[in-house]
Amino acid sequence: MPRKRPFSAKQKRQQLKERRERRRGDAPPGLDSHPNSRSRSRERGSDADPGDPAAAPRRHDPTRFRLQLGGPRAEELARRRRRAQEEFLELLPETALELDPDTIYGPGMDFPRRPPWSYAMSPEELRGKEEAAFGAFLGALRGQRGRDGDGDDDEGDIAPFEHNLETWRQLWRVLEMSDVILLITDARHPALNVPPALATHVTEELGKGLVLILNKVDLAPPAVATAWSHLLRARLPSARVVPFTSSPRRPQKPGLQRRQRRGGGWSRAVGPWQLLEACESIVGGEVDLSSWRARLERAAARGEEEEEEEEEEERAAAAGGDTEATEDGDDPTGPPRQRYRHGVLTLGCVGLPNAGKSSVLNALVGRSAVSVSRAPGRTRYFQTHFLTPRVRLCDCPGLVFPSRAPPALQVLAGVYPISQLQEPYSAVGYLASRLPLPNLLQLRPPSNASGWTAWDICEAWAEKRGYKTAKAARNDVYRAANSILRLAAEGRLRLCLRPPGYAAQKEHWEQHPDTAALAALQDQGDPENRGPPPEGSTSEEEEEGDSGEEAEPGEAPPPGSTAANPFALLGEDEC
Repeated sequence: MPRKRPFSAKQKRQQLKERRERRRGDAPPGLDSHPNSRSRSRERGSDADPGDPAAAPRRHDPTRFRLQLGGPRAEELARRRRRAQEEFLELLPETALELDPDTIYGPGMDFPRRPPWSYAMSPEELRGKEEAAFGAFLGALRGQRGRDGDGDDDEGDIAPFEHNLETWRQLWRVLEMSDVILLITDARHPALNVPPALATHVTEELGKGLVLILNKVDLAPPAVATAWSHLLRARLPSARVVPFTSSPRRPQKPGLQRRQRRGGGWSRAVGPWQLLEACESIVGGEVDLSSWRARLERAAARGEEEEEEEEEEERAAAAGGDTEATEDGDDPTGPPRQRYRHGVLTLGCVGLPNAGKSSVLNALVGRSAVSVSRAPGRTRYFQTHFLTPRVRLCDCPGLVFPSRAPPALQVLAGVYPISQLQEPYSAVGYLASRLPLPNLLQLRPPSNASGWTAWDICEAWAEKRGYKTAKAARNDVYRAANSILRLAAEGRLRLCLRPPGYAAQKEHWEQHPDTAALAALQDQGDPENRGPPPEGSTSEEEEEGDSGEEAEPGEAPPPGSTAANPFALLGEDEC
């Protein structure tokens, strides 16, 4: 009996990979298995001509919809690191939190538009025309950057933005098929989340309704949210502004905030009624929205237990076909179609990454219809869900528009993936100059009495949290910096930007009637105001406190014997 040839684990993985490609139909014709594989089988249909383009199927590209954001050069990264280690930080006055949207999206900050097309074009012709238009747009931005000059200062330079054409194609399709555009905005920094070019394109060029949703309004003071609402209404008169939050939080306490899971308990969402009224004012009776109103009334009447049961039923019914998702960015959706076609109102949710588009859609649908994540770029391609037979929701992937925003602000807003940062210390310095981080995190003062640097803050946080490197057991400063940035992106360290002139009119906005109305609206969604919980149940914050999350500074952690899930204590909080 002949002796078997050795078969390594690497060859086995290659064999399994080729087998999966054959099952999906992604492997090109004539592809043989690994020469040392046991099967040495050829793919079915390998007698076809390998050079025939019609016979070659389209390969699966896992990076097709991945975020592609530009980054700084190596010299710039080294300069930022030196600045973080040497420059002492000073807490800036409250006026430093004021940010004018004109400084973020100034003249020349446009976004790529879809070129004109028709049904007479072939997919290849349309694809080539879109690639040419997108290449010309990138070339124009490079020329503008060259005219402005590449200085050492980050201010004024073009910030990282989306370079993936496939993601822009998803935005084009959503804008074409939607009747009303919902521009999702993070209430902590609306100046970054409202591109004026997009708002002008929707209202003036496309002639469609625009609703600005101030999402996560529970993470911003009511007076600040009211001031931003009035500013956005003044600059965009044709747009409606709606405050929204899918999971209201309790009033802000001093110090580091507890982590709270978002999602579930969709009846507590604040803003669906205001959004319905805004859509009714835009539609003007052309679409019957009584089914949407009846749905909200049923959601307000039922309890959370009934809501969970109904969520399970709707999730099972969703498998029957009320959801559409597509990865094909080449099939044309058609030129601008008739509004409210077949009596259906289509709402398109667009915005920057991590603004909460999927969370808003889940809150409106009343169940976990689409997946959400704290990391930006979770939604890869647009999806449609029917809220009622007359209302359809469309979730679009988040896009980073060209702007002149400070890169540190993009990181703190959750727009730029924190896990991809090569130099997170400048973002920590930006945060520490606007929030008293040493006091909030209760850090031990550094040995140098001159003051704090961004590097010192990260090192002190690593010492407090026990972050050590694997080999030398030194303080893991990089991991500590990422941990602080995640605290800010999640809202546990609340950095809320103010509109221009807010400090001078702070008392006016705090006493404004809309501020009191917004605070009352948030109290309606507070779980504490919905009656006592049933016996044996725990609140979300209590569950989070028992699941290995870090405790408030100065607060003793709960004993392990009283934890709801003892196995969760084995995990380490990554903040």
